[in-house]
Amino acid sequence: MNDASAVPGEIRGVLIQIAQARLLLPNATISEVLSYADPEPVDGAPDWLLGRILWRGWSLPLIAFSRMAGLAADERGGLGSKVAVMKNLRAGDRLPYIALLTQGFPRLVNVSPLTLQAEAGGGDALPPAVSARVRIQDDAALVPDLEAIAGRVDDALRA
Repeated sequence: MNDASAVPGEIRGVLIQIAQARLLLPNATISEVLSYADPEPVDGAPDWLLGRILWRGWSLPLIAFSRMAGLAADERGGLGSKVAVMKNLRAGDRLPYIALLTQGFPRLVNVSPLTLQAEAGGGDALPPAVSARVRIQDDAALVPDLEAIAGRVDDALRA
C-alpha cells in the first residue's frame, strides 16, 4: 500500500518515558503495553532486574532501564507505570521477550532523516546499554542497545 504523504526512509518509532530519560525504539520491537503489576522477585538479581512477570504463557524478566544505564537509582513501578513487552532481537536467544518498565504509555512518532538528529555527547561516554543520544523533533531521547540489554539480562538470569 503506497502512502503519498510518506517521507522516503521514514519508519514508525516509539518514544518511551522512563525515569530521567526517554527511549526511542522502532515500533516493530514493541509487542504489547501492559498495566504494571508487581513482579515475582528473582533471587540474587541485579537491582535493574525487578523480577519476572507472566505474559501469554511466558515468564518475562522485567527491567528498569534507567537503573541498568545508571540514569536513576530508584526507578520502580507504581500507579501510572506501564510495562512494554519488547521482542528480543538476538538470534536464537532462549528468551524471546523482555519486559521494560515505563512511566506511562509509549508515544508513536515518525522517524526520518528529516526528524532525527544525533546529539553530540560533549565527549561524554554513553551510558551502559545505550547506542546513541538523539533528538527526534523537539524530544531528546536515548537509543537503547537491544543486543546489550538482552546479553545483560541473559547473564543476570544465568548467575
